[in-house]
Amino acid sequence: MKNSKLAILPVLLTFFTMGFVDLVGAASNHVQADLALTESQTYFIPSLVFFWFLIFSVPTSALMNRIGRKNTVLVSLGVTLLSLILPLFGNGYYLMLVAFSLLGIGNAIMQTSLNPLVTNLISGDKLASTLTFGQFIKAIASFMAPIIMTWGAVAAIPSFGLDWRIIFLIYGIIGVLATLFLFFTKIEEQPIEGKASGFIDCFKLLGHPFVLLCFLGIMCHVGIDVGTNTTAPKLLMERLGWTLHQAAFATSLYFIFRTVGCFSGSFILRLVSSKLFFFISAMMIVAAMILMAVGQSQAMLYTGIALVGFGNSNIFSIVFAEALKAEPAKQNEVSGLMIMGLFGGTIFPLFMGFASQAVGTIGAVLVMAIGAAYLTFYTLKIKKS
Repeated sequence: MKNSKLAILPVLLTFFTMGFVDLVGAASNHVQADLALTESQTYFIPSLVFFWFLIFSVPTSALMNRIGRKNTVLVSLGVTLLSLILPLFGNGYYLMLVAFSLLGIGNAIMQTSLNPLVTNLISGDKLASTLTFGQFIKAIASFMAPIIMTWGAVAAIPSFGLDWRIIFLIYGIIGVLATLFLFFTKIEEQPIEGKASGFIDCFKLLGHPFVLLCFLGIMCHVGIDVGTNTTAPKLLMERLGWTLHQAAFATSLYFIFRTVGCFSGSFILRLVSSKLFFFISAMMIVAAMILMAVGQSQAMLYTGIALVGFGNSNIFSIVFAEALKAEPAKQNEVSGLMIMGLFGGTIFPLFMGFASQAVGTIGAVLVMAIGAAYLTFYTLKIKKS
């Protein structure tokens, strides 16, 4: 099987569209301000987005076996584009829920199929670093989103009248370009040997102890990720008395350091073991949780947000690569299970919403701290490589 080295370019651009889902954290705060939502209603928005990972991830692995990885990615791009069109027609609560649901469905299909597609182009020891570089591209879209939304809200662009929702128009145009680029790029895929696995075969993989640990690791990673980009502005508003527009940079700060972490991680992982780098990353997240829980100054809170951004940047790639290596003959199925683990983006915000409504934002931080503790434990289970 031969693929052009240039085939990686449309795949990397698609990683950028994968980052569209991360706009949900900042967007939920804008929706809350527009519609005067409660804390639990606000946290329900990102919970709804990631709920669809539970439903669509494993079916997507079966779909890949039928129509191929590239075609499945193209399906995901189509659903994502539809999700970006709907908010251009209004910002009603139920309209936004439908749009964010479609965004979650598209992203669930995309993350399940795009990562295995990379294995048709990159293999061996370079896989983890390549997936990390893909996460770097994804993180660029993530940190740009709150900046674009704040610019749209402050500038009040009269020619479009979209305020913060200008993000959906801009990302929609990029999504169309990514779809066309990938559609016209030829990628040969490895044939499926034997009978394609079904739902039961996918779930049976959870009986593999290490695969189960990886699944829980993914849940904690995305819970911390979604939790931080939703909670960080709230910390600044609650403790420093800032407005939403002033505090919105906190989300960008998180993604800036996550972007830096992904970029540097793609090189660091070529020099040090995944186990050592994962341990350092987990310790950063633990330190961040402490600073976010007790910090009362801008410096302490910004440091905590930056640390969790950098520390959480490479967790997904390492866990995902470790899971694929554990079951190399079942990569489509393992991918479906790992992406189903992004359902943690539903569980964590739900508990964070209740905790925040009960005791303030420190409650949300304590919920994320549980995930940080698990990632520290997971370090012990990674084999040295």
